[in-house]
Amino acid sequence: MKRIVSISLGSSARDYHFTTSILGRAVEVERIGVNGEAARAAELIRAFDGRVDAIGLGGLTPVFRVGAARYPHQEAIHIAAQAHRTPVVDGGVIKATLERWVVAQAARQVPGIFRYKKILFTSGIERFQLAAAMAEYGGELRFADPIVHIGLPSLPVPRSLEQLELYAATTLPITALLPYRLLHPVALGQEGYDPRAEGLFRWAEVIAGDFAFIRRFAPQDLRGKTIVTDDPSPAEIEDLRQRGVVTLVTMTPPFTGPDGAPAPRPFVAADVLEAMVTAIQETGAQPGEAEVLDFISATGWGAHVQELNPRPKPKFAFVIHPLRTALIANDPRFRWTRYLPPRLVERAAAYIPPLYLSRIRGIRSTATGEEVEGILLTLGTTPREMMRRPPSFTYRRLIRAARMAEKMGARIMGLGAFTSVVGDAGITVAQKSDIGITSGNSLTVAATLEAAKQAVLLMKGGRPEKVRAMVIGATGSIGSVCARLLAQAVRDVVLIAPRPERLLALKQQIEHETPGARVIAATHPDAYLSDADLVITTTSSLTGRVINIDKLKPGAVVCDVARPPDVKEEDAARRPDVLVVESGEIVLPGEPDFGFDIDMPPGTAYACLSETALLAMEGKFEDYTLGRNIEIERVKEMYRLWHKHGLQLARLRSFGVYVTDEMIAEKRRLAEERRRHLSLPAEHVEG
Repeated sequence: MKRIVSISLGSSARDYHFTTSILGRAVEVERIGVNGEAARAAELIRAFDGRVDAIGLGGLTPVFRVGAARYPHQEAIHIAAQAHRTPVVDGGVIKATLERWVVAQAARQVPGIFRYKKILFTSGIERFQLAAAMAEYGGELRFADPIVHIGLPSLPVPRSLEQLELYAATTLPITALLPYRLLHPVALGQEGYDPRAEGLFRWAEVIAGDFAFIRRFAPQDLRGKTIVTDDPSPAEIEDLRQRGVVTLVTMTPPFTGPDGAPAPRPFVAADVLEAMVTAIQETGAQPGEAEVLDFISATGWGAHVQELNPRPKPKFAFVIHPLRTALIANDPRFRWTRYLPPRLVERAAAYIPPLYLSRIRGIRSTATGEEVEGILLTLGTTPREMMRRPPSFTYRRLIRAARMAEKMGARIMGLGAFTSVVGDAGITVAQKSDIGITSGNSLTVAATLEAAKQAVLLMKGGRPEKVRAMVIGATGSIGSVCARLLAQAVRDVVLIAPRPERLLALKQQIEHETPGARVIAATHPDAYLSDADLVITTTSSLTGRVINIDKLKPGAVVCDVARPPDVKEEDAARRPDVLVVESGEIVLPGEPDFGFDIDMPPGTAYACLSETALLAMEGKFEDYTLGRNIEIERVKEMYRLWHKHGLQLARLRSFGVYVTDEMIAEKRRLAEERRRHLSLPAEHVEG
C-alpha cells in the first residue's frame, strides 16, 4: 500500500485520514493541519521523511508561478527541504495541468458556465493557471489577493491577468521576507468569518480558488453562485447548498474507499493529488508535466460538476416599440391617449422611459429540455419619431433598457423593429451595456430566405429551372446578406438601393464570392420588376411605396421584411396573382406565453425576438448580431441552432392571413391568365 501525507499550514479542524484505490493501487491518505505553526510543519516533514511515499505541502507554496515569472519564498523552501528521502510536492504541476482540463470539461458539460461571467479568484498567485484558463471565456475578472493574503482592502484589486502579474512583481519579493503564515489567511487557527472581501463575493457570479479561502471569506448568502474549488467536505458541500450555491465544480470525481463506498473525504487538495501521482509512479521525485498528463488520462480525473440547487432559467430581454401611434393606446396604462390628438401623443410618447410589459414564459428547447424566460420591454417611440431624431436619442433609451433588463436578471437583450436599424445598428448600445446585445438580424435573414424559398416553390408548382431574385434595400444590413446568399442559390440577382457607390461595392463583393453569378445593380427597381420571380424588400421606408406593384411579373413572390411593411394591403389587392408574404416568422418550441399581444399568432414570434431566445437556449450570452455587416457564418449558425433547439418556420402569412393551398391555386390561375393576356411564355418548372 502506498502512503502519502499532506502537511498543511491550515487548520487542524479539517484533518482527515482514509484509504482509497487508484489505478488498482491502494493508497492511504492523511492530512495534518498545523494551525499556522511553520516550525510544527517542518517537524512533521522530518518525522514522516522516509516513512511515507510522498509528502504534500498544503497551503505552502515554495515557489509562486505567476505567468512566466517565478517568486521563491525562502521559509516555504526551507520547510520543504526538511525531507531528504521522501519527495515533497506542492501541487504546482497539478494546478498547471488538471485545473485547466477541469475548466475545459466544465465548460463543455454546462455551456455558458464561465462565458462572460463575473469571476472572483480568491488568490490569483496561488491559481494563476486556473485564472488563465477561465479568462479565455471573456468574463470580468477580480483577484482578492490584496485582501486574502496581506489583509489590505485599500489596495487596488487586480482586474486582469496583466494586473495580477504586476501585483505579483511588486508584492511577492517583499512578502518573501515575511513569515509564510502571514500569507495564509487560515493559518492562524481563526475559524470565524472575515468580512473584508464581502463586496467582491457579492459582485461575483463565479468564485474560484482554494476552499479554505472561500470558507474563510465567503458571506452567508451565496445564492445563484457557481464555485470552482478543490476539497470541500460532505458537510461543507451541504452548507454550500443551504447557502444557495447553484453549481459546485471540483477538480476530480469523488474518491471511494476500498469497499467502493464514498470516502470520508471524497475531494482533496492539489498537493494531495500530486502526492498520489508521485507515490504511484515511484520515480522518487516530483512528476513532470508529461507524467501528470498521462496519469490524468489513465485515471479519468477531471471536472466533477454538482448541481446543488436548481439553476436559474436563462433570461433574455427583448425591446419592442409601437409601429404606429394607435398602438400606444393598446397598453392599459395609456388608454386615455386615444382621446388626444395622435400627433401630440406620438411626440410625447417618444420621451417615455423604457417600460416593462410582461414576462415571456414557456419557451423550452427540445435539445436540452430547459426552459428560458424572457422579459418584454418597450419604448414609446414610433418609427417616425426615431427617424426624425438623432440616433443618440434612441441610444440613451436602449442603454437604459439594457440596464433595466440586467437588474431583472436578463443576460442578453434583443433589439426589435426600428431599434435594430437606428444609427450603428446596436454597436453603441452594446458598448455601453453589461449584457449581450443582438439585433436579431442573423436569424431574420435565415428565416426570410427560407420563407422566400417556400413561397417561390409554391407559386412555381415545383422547382423552377431559373429564378431571378431582386433585393430592394440591398446595401442595408439584412439586404446585403440576403443578396449574397441568394446569389449563391439562384446565381441571378438584381440589387436595388439609393447609393450607387454602395451598390457597386456590393456587386463586386458578390461577383468575387460567387464567380459566374449574374449581378445587376440599379438605384430604381421599375425596369427590372417585370423579370423578377422573387422580390425581397428590406428598406426602412415609412411611405410604403417602395415598389410599383403593377409592374411585377405575373406570379411573382414578394417577401416583405420591413417593419412597418413596405407593401400595403390595398396596393397588393390590385395584383391578386402576386403572393406577398411576411418575412419568416418563427414558431418557438414549448408553450410560449408572451404575456402581451405582440400581434402574432399563438407561439409565433418575429425572427429578431426568436434569435434572442435562441441565443439564451444555447447559452450564448454575448453580443451577437450587431452593425451593418452581418456575418454569413452567423446566419448559417442561426440556421443550425434553430433546428437544434426545435424552432420551426411558421406557416406563410400574407397580411396576417395564413397562405392556403386554395389561395396558391387561385393566384397561380390568375398569374397564368395574366401571362396569356400579356402574351408571355408559360412558366417552366421541374417536377
